[in-house]
Amino acid sequence: MDKFDVKKAYKELFAPSAKDFSLVEVPPVQYLAIDGHGKPGTSAAYTEALEALYSTAYGVKFASKNVLGRDFVVAPLEGLWWAADMGAFTAGDKDQWDWTMMISQPDWITPDMVAAAVEQASAKKTLPGLAQLRVMELNEGLCVQILHIGPYDDEAPTLARLHDHFMPENKLVFNGKHHEIYLGDPRRAAPDKLKTILRQPVVRH
Repeated sequence: MDKFDVKKAYKELFAPSAKDFSLVEVPPVQYLAIDGHGKPGTSAAYTEALEALYSTAYGVKFASKNVLGRDFVVAPLEGLWWAADMGAFTAGDKDQWDWTMMISQPDWITPDMVAAAVEQASAKKTLPGLAQLRVMELNEGLCVQILHIGPYDDEAPTLARLHDHFMPENKLVFNGKHHEIYLGDPRRAAPDKLKTILRQPVVRH
């Protein structure tokens, strides 16, 4: 049985340069998603969201493999980030950020399969985040992205370069929320080795 791996199926979306910004066209993607607010390191809601997302994602994976005979690699964690004041991004003030944490799902996964996985997860363990979990589709279209290597808190200069230079110089404006794709696991990798795709939906003007 061949395992579907979104990183291999869409290589151009998961292997950006760490030196230069690149433009990509992102197709519609469905996600398991949970919304929240505040800095990840100090927010209980963030920890609860990740526990609920991963429990459900693995439940869906096993159901797909056992019932449909279609296995897949659980996709990387992703996040949408925004704030009432966009300056919070370039300032790195994550206490002011709102977020949606997400794990993408293959297109054959149905809402009923997700609902069954949520029910199974809640029967095994008390997971407060499950109450907020939803299925959503994200259709970003044209995006600018770059690979950030290093601690999350060191992203601000790259975002400033994107917002203040690359986008204006290429006649691009914001067309969606700041998007991060976490290729590294902070529990296992040293902070300076973490790899994060920074993605910004844009439109030409």
